Amino acid sequence: MEVSPHDTANKTTKAHPSKIDLKLYPSVVFTPAQQRYSRVKRITDFIFAFLLLLLSLPLFVIISLAILISTHDPVLFRQERMGRYGKTILVYKFRTMYCNAPNVATCKLHNPDQYITPIGRLLRVTSLDELPQLINILRGDMSFVGPRPLILSEKEIHISRMQKGVYCLRPGLTGLAQVSGRDLVSNTQKVKLDEEYLHTFCLKLDCRIFFRTIGAVVKRDGVSEGDEAEPGTSDKVDKSESSDKDGGDIARLAE
Repeated sequence: MEVSPHDTANKTTKAHPSKIDLKLYPSVVFTPAQQRYSRVKRITDFIFAFLLLLLSLPLFVIISLAILISTHDPVLFRQERMGRYGKTILVYKFRTMYCNAPNVATCKLHNPDQYITPIGRLLRVTSLDELPQLINILRGDMSFVGPRPLILSEKEIHISRMQKGVYCLRPGLTGLAQVSGRDLVSNTQKVKLDEEYLHTFCLKLDCRIFFRTIGAVVKRDGVSEGDEAEPGTSDKVDKSESSDKDGGDIARLAE
């Protein structure tokens, strides 16, 4: 199966304002097994997202009340991110920062602590701020596992992803990068991990990434905030969504 964004180029160009040249985006050929799994994955994503939303409704209410009481700001934070085929999607998260916080990746803030709310710190540590993205999965904008959706201003990494064909995939709630270092992975490493996932994704790999994500959240592997998130390279680290830790060999995960 050959997937190309050229058929949707006109729609995509209107969808996002970053003016990234979609001609840089190559065709990608999935194996028959990946084609079959992609169809099954969308169905299971919808079913599990629906069930989890129902089960987590009490948690939604508790978190929403905590945010309202502690900050008086809107409960949900909505942000445009780059989705499948380079189309802009609106990603939902629980608000973890005050409304006056600069609209940039957290790693670019000198002192992010002054902008993070008391309940926001707990939500970030537990990754519960990502819970509203179950709505994105229901809508088909995202999947449980896939490359994380980036903010539109990260043009350099968007171009790299398009060149590698990464945007043939739906972005995920978690991904290979998230279990390979989170905030400590450079953009170059992230794109490499995204590309490896693109060529090898399967049910076994997705299951391992999902369960390793739970372990990474519990142990807070690779979590860092603000200027300290720089991994010692010239590449920027995007903390607007979770990053990862180096050393996540995809071949070992898929075995």
